[in-house]
Amino acid sequence: MPPLQAQIIRMCQKCQGAATAPALRRRFFPFSCSLFPLAFSLIITLVCFWTGLASASGEAIRLGEVNPLTGNLALHGQEIHQGIEAAVAEANAQGGIGGRPIELVSRDDQSRPDVALNQTQDLLHREKVVGLLGGYVDSLVGPISSLAARQQTPYVAAASLQQSLTAQKNPFFFRVSSMAGIVQPLNRFLSDVVRPQTVAILYTATPGSTEFAASLRDLLTQQGIRVLVFEKFRPGTPDFSMLLLKVREARAEVLISGGFFPDNLLLVRQLREQPIPVQAFLGPWGVAYEKFLRELRQQSEGLLGMCVWNPGITHPGTEAASEAFVQAFQARYGHLPNSTTMHGYAAARAMLAAIEAVLKQGQPLTGPAIARELRRVDLLLPMGRVRFSEHGDPLDYQQVIVQIQNGALQVVYPPAQATGRLIYPLPNSGQH
Repeated sequence: MPPLQAQIIRMCQKCQGAATAPALRRRFFPFSCSLFPLAFSLIITLVCFWTGLASASGEAIRLGEVNPLTGNLALHGQEIHQGIEAAVAEANAQGGIGGRPIELVSRDDQSRPDVALNQTQDLLHREKVVGLLGGYVDSLVGPISSLAARQQTPYVAAASLQQSLTAQKNPFFFRVSSMAGIVQPLNRFLSDVVRPQTVAILYTATPGSTEFAASLRDLLTQQGIRVLVFEKFRPGTPDFSMLLLKVREARAEVLISGGFFPDNLLLVRQLREQPIPVQAFLGPWGVAYEKFLRELRQQSEGLLGMCVWNPGITHPGTEAASEAFVQAFQARYGHLPNSTTMHGYAAARAMLAAIEAVLKQGQPLTGPAIARELRRVDLLLPMGRVRFSEHGDPLDYQQVIVQIQNGALQVVYPPAQATGRLIYPLPNSGQH
């Protein structure tokens, strides 16, 4: 029982005791003694009802997030975490939802699936969160989604691609990214614009990157583009010399990397040090970042990457919202957000919109109720329109191709969103 409610009831009980004394009853309770129990019960009922409403209206809504805040995926995990935090802070600055503040309970999975499971168990059973957010790479997202389904708790993943996670309907799993939104525009760009005869694909030993590489290989093969090198490496690989030797011997025109930020950083540095005659380097992940440009400086010129959003690259019609997000984020964290940050922000915004819809209907915040409203979410955010299919996949997710030109990201595909012209082949290809 809330403290305020208990205190008022104790006061009423004292009054009831006083009312049993005949003299006091006649002075302070002149109405019929037979009516006193009814009046007293009515008072107690009203007190319980009023204080119950007051308690519910001020009770925090608890959301849990599990992200790789340490370990080899910590960079991107921190970016997602900050995006989620920014969305929660934005909601609380506007008074919360229905007058109730949002409380974010964060957990670090240390870039390990077993830790991700343990932390999720803690959030669901001890912290009693009503929804889950976060996740980077499907080796971490997959176990969380299965556990969330068993506990009937909605989970909106910020960075998930593995198609098998939504192949069989999980009514409590949603994600704001999709494999199709990366592979399809990349395939069109290579087939219709670059038109190489040969490519090399290097990819990490993670479910999403492996599936990306296989899907792209199949699509390019159908277009008559030969994949001469198709090699897997572990995240955090310390040396790419042997893989680059295979690329050089195959004389592939385009090198595509399914690695993450630290992988691509090392890969490009070693690529620039060797006479490897590739005419383009493209990395869907880890390239279209301000930090990547800052680390590599001149070595980053001409490299190709992908993103769904970045400061200055936003969905048409969301320019004002995008700029407001950038300013608020920079004021809070002291640096610019990036595409991964926006994924965390979008996932949290979707969850918050669903929670608000449930409360507006006067219903309790149960997992099934929130999941039902997530399927009805329709938001226009800087990364684009956010809606979910019956299987929890995003309906409108599409990344763009960017190229680093004069130290800045320029959109070079699709043409409707282009801010610059493609430079191809790379200047001085093979003369690094």
